[in-house]
Amino acid sequence: MSRIAILVPGKIHDRVLERLEDRFEIIAVAREERLALDGETAGRIRGVAVSGAFSGAWMDQLPHVEVIASFGVGYDGMDVKRATEKGIVVTNTPDVLNDEVADTAMGLLLNTIRELPRAEAWLRAGNWKPGTAYPLSRFSLKGRHVGLYGLGRIGLEIAKRLEPFKVKISYHTRSRHADAPYDYHPTLKALAEAVDTLIAIVPKTPQTHKTIDADILAALGPGGILVNVGRGWTVDEEALSAALASGALGAAGLDVFYDEPTVPAGLLTPENAVLLPHVASASVPTRNAMADLVADNLIAWFEKGAALTPVPETPQKL
Repeated sequence: MSRIAILVPGKIHDRVLERLEDRFEIIAVAREERLALDGETAGRIRGVAVSGAFSGAWMDQLPHVEVIASFGVGYDGMDVKRATEKGIVVTNTPDVLNDEVADTAMGLLLNTIRELPRAEAWLRAGNWKPGTAYPLSRFSLKGRHVGLYGLGRIGLEIAKRLEPFKVKISYHTRSRHADAPYDYHPTLKALAEAVDTLIAIVPKTPQTHKTIDADILAALGPGGILVNVGRGWTVDEEALSAALASGALGAAGLDVFYDEPTVPAGLLTPENAVLLPHVASASVPTRNAMADLVADNLIAWFEKGAALTPVPETPQKL
């Protein structure tokens, strides 16, 4: 009996392929505007394993596809509306990366406030000599009021990590979390006015586009800190560059950017910016767990008729 065909467009974690190749026929193609598939091959494909975007046009090429397993917690590059119309289940990889991203957020926050990367570079450059010392950091985490822009799974993990640091915690989301023991602010502007530190962990949606703009940065003020481990889409990078250069904002720590991997020169120049190349979930154990969940979603779908982690917008069962 022929095996079920799984499409893999472009690159994906090797562990996904290792987990799937014994059970399925793997059809690998390049990521192009139109997938290079003949009609017979396209008609045999019933599942997809993908890292990155997957367009509605690609879905239209696959008349019998049932499930698309996406590598990553965010699925903003997936045409979920089209998938729903076609009855295709879309899955993502939530929870398995929550701890890693929350840990990275805390590391980025501390590095930004205490200037630890600059201090290490200063030492490595041979500047630490008798009678010299690295300048005192302008800021401290002690006594800060941290605002979380987003309080989903990862936001809650960040909040839990903040508690032992004895900072005040507040948050803004579209609606109040009844069981969250933190102050709620109904707008992002109100949150920014109340806090001196803002951590962004919201997904890429039309409602979050450049919401962290000049007004929000001004509300944080010269002593304010911005950390973004969500999506670069959320930040007006021109406004942020200007605020860092002028001192209107104290400092920023960024793991994500608007047009990755492009980083604007205005963010590369300021010494009060700590920049990471989107590594929040980039550890071997976490990426292995994400790869396993991609594979497990496909295996569960074709063995049991139900995916493990379907996104809420798409159907979940046959």
